[in-house]
Amino acid sequence: MTTTDTPVHAPLAADFYGFQEALTPAEHDASARLRDFMEREVRPIALDYWDRAEFPHQIVPGLAECGMFGAMWPETSRFENSGVWRGWAALELARVDPSTATFVGVQSGLTMSSIALGGSPEQRAQWLPPMGRGELLGAFGLTEPLSGSDASKGLRTTAERRGDTWVLNGAKRWIGNATFADVVVIWARDTADGQVKGFLVRRGTPGFTTSKIERKQALRIVQNADITLDGVVVDEADRLPNIHSFRDVAVVLRLTRAEVAWQAVGVAVGAFEATVAYVGQREQFGRPLASFQLVQDRLAQCLGNITASIALCLQASRMQDADRLGDEHAALAKGFATSRMRETVAWCRELLGGNGIQLDHGVAKFFADAEAVYSFEGTRDMNNLIVGRAITGISAFV
Repeated sequence: MTTTDTPVHAPLAADFYGFQEALTPAEHDASARLRDFMEREVRPIALDYWDRAEFPHQIVPGLAECGMFGAMWPETSRFENSGVWRGWAALELARVDPSTATFVGVQSGLTMSSIALGGSPEQRAQWLPPMGRGELLGAFGLTEPLSGSDASKGLRTTAERRGDTWVLNGAKRWIGNATFADVVVIWARDTADGQVKGFLVRRGTPGFTTSKIERKQALRIVQNADITLDGVVVDEADRLPNIHSFRDVAVVLRLTRAEVAWQAVGVAVGAFEATVAYVGQREQFGRPLASFQLVQDRLAQCLGNITASIALCLQASRMQDADRLGDEHAALAKGFATSRMRETVAWCRELLGGNGIQLDHGVAKFFADAEAVYSFEGTRDMNNLIVGRAITGISAFV
């Protein structure tokens, strides 16, 4: 799509204070193309794929063309852009389909950022360009069956150095994209020094197996998997050399946590938009639901949550652009935005009555997906404890 046929980027009704105006002209155009793609190619198929718990691989080239993979890195960025735009893009993705937003977050935010920040120049040159084009797909293997919030101390997967190779043993769980990823960043504890290190494990490596997690009730399009590592041999050349401890992993999580906050806003916006449309059409007592005071009051509460969350996320992204974003800032944005999202989608489901639990009315999927967004990239409780540590100077967790 050329600049001359870029769709008009009309303001979102949920952008009540006009935050979209913070985007540059180039970012406006990119966001308009992304919104057009999501409406044309993703919205018509999202419910069906969600219901079947399958991933629509046909959307990957279009997402790449929209610049969704590696926008932050020089090897893969399609135009000069800001953290504000990358956050707004996460909102645009999630307001149509939170699973697609999560897929992009895993590919671009977690996997590609791990390689960009932790990799050598040779690794960056090898992996980032084809991943940016969507030709290679990645996954991020941190969470384990017995380790989630305590990953910094509780990681059980081990890496043992043997000459010019490493041997990995352990298990991972809830790893998005893992069933089809060409490469998985595996985080493991070095048996020699006890520090967490990162390794690039290719699909098909002996001893590396994945198993899709079935019967999920949120983000069903995302293909989460259990991973087993049984004597997996990885060359030293596939270790991320700039990762020396979990502190380096936390830098990746800080970047992605801020964008997950934006994703949460998108989930709330999607549910809000569907609800406004519904109450304008649905009649009770001979009048549209939208005409009742209690309905309007609830819609105003939803819009207040969305507006406050965008304001917080916008400032977090501006701090990221100024290299002033700390763990506590990203944590507050994620914890607050996901809490307000959860509240908003519950109110939206409530306004639809019984139809709120049926997929065809546009809210049930957001209601279910919100539960996963609320939990990943750090639960609300863990993020609040990171903020609490910043407030008091005392860590409430080990």
